[in-house]
Amino acid sequence: MTTSAATPARGFAEPDPSAVALLLLGRGRDPATERGVECPGDLPAASDPDLVERAAAAKAKLGDRAFVLGHHYQRDEVIQFADVTGDSFKLAQQAAARPQSPYIVFCGVHFMAESADILTADHQQVILPDLAAGCSMADMARYDQVEDAWDVLADAGVADGTIPVSYMNSSADIKSFTGRHGGTICTSSNAKRALEWAYEQGDKVLFLPDQHLGRNTAVRDMGFDLDDCVLYDPHKAGGGLTADQLRSARMILWRGHCSVHGRFSLDAVHDVRERIRDVNILVHPECRQEVVSNADYVGSTEYIIQTLDAAPAGSKWAVGTELNLVRRLANRHQDKTIVFLDRTVCFCSTMNRIDLPHLVWSLESLAAGNVVNQIVVDEETAHLARLALDRMLALPGVGAKD
Repeated sequence: MTTSAATPARGFAEPDPSAVALLLLGRGRDPATERGVECPGDLPAASDPDLVERAAAAKAKLGDRAFVLGHHYQRDEVIQFADVTGDSFKLAQQAAARPQSPYIVFCGVHFMAESADILTADHQQVILPDLAAGCSMADMARYDQVEDAWDVLADAGVADGTIPVSYMNSSADIKSFTGRHGGTICTSSNAKRALEWAYEQGDKVLFLPDQHLGRNTAVRDMGFDLDDCVLYDPHKAGGGLTADQLRSARMILWRGHCSVHGRFSLDAVHDVRERIRDVNILVHPECRQEVVSNADYVGSTEYIIQTLDAAPAGSKWAVGTELNLVRRLANRHQDKTIVFLDRTVCFCSTMNRIDLPHLVWSLESLAAGNVVNQIVVDEETAHLARLALDRMLALPGVGAKD
């Protein structure tokens, strides 16, 4: 019998093929989502078993020359070939720690591969199996937009006292902007420490590009009021803010968000509490503020994994993060009830562009001596971005987790 995601059964329960559940596969539209339109991109069926043999053969031929990185949100058929799994910054650091591997195959998205190219040695080449694997959040903050925003801050007389703090989920260009203006990078696990450092340097922060992580960290972790935060919209003149609003704000949030985590709603929290008695709500801080403030546990992807690993048998969890990871955790912990927080969770469609056919093509090309889809960050951009990354690494207690 097929159970729905709403059924509190042990292990993972696939959603019913209802009109609502089809949004999981990008086959419908949902105007209520934060981005306002749709959950794009079908998730292809499992690849031909022959591709598994080809991937294994190519990887064996390459040996230590290729180091395959697998982000937690990747599908299982790709993850099985990863030498190490993790979140973006951890994976980039793992690549830098493998100088004996000239080829770094990054099964993630574009900004992650850029970070790996910034951190690895000159002789290492970073490969992204599908160049279309981008990140909608990172794309919401373009370099020219951020430069224009800095001019707006300067016109309001607040730029000199503003420190940019950029989330790891940003392009190399935005990281370089951050480095040039004396700012730092943060991950979802060290955002509070990054902000504490920033407020020692100045009296305001420009937080890029995820408004929710910035707002949640300021309000939930640092005791700010919501009124201390303003939202800068790059599509409006002056960001949609007055000079007085900019002068009085402590946190200037960029209007960006994760298209997956932004889907979770307060209604979903109330719904799952009604459906599953004694359920624990566990969410990522990229979720909306009203979701985070009503959750039981909030933390990075690594935190979510560790929390479920340590949870007692028989406990019940509704998890607000990407579908592939939730499914993998539910299947790993079949002594616990693990369900989606929402009935209409979207796959990270761009992450899922890294499929087995693209991975096989990349590995076989490398095995044949052809470097494909290499990600290269220019020297000046990499230098400035590295300044911002080094400031993060110098923060007390900062590790390699997102």
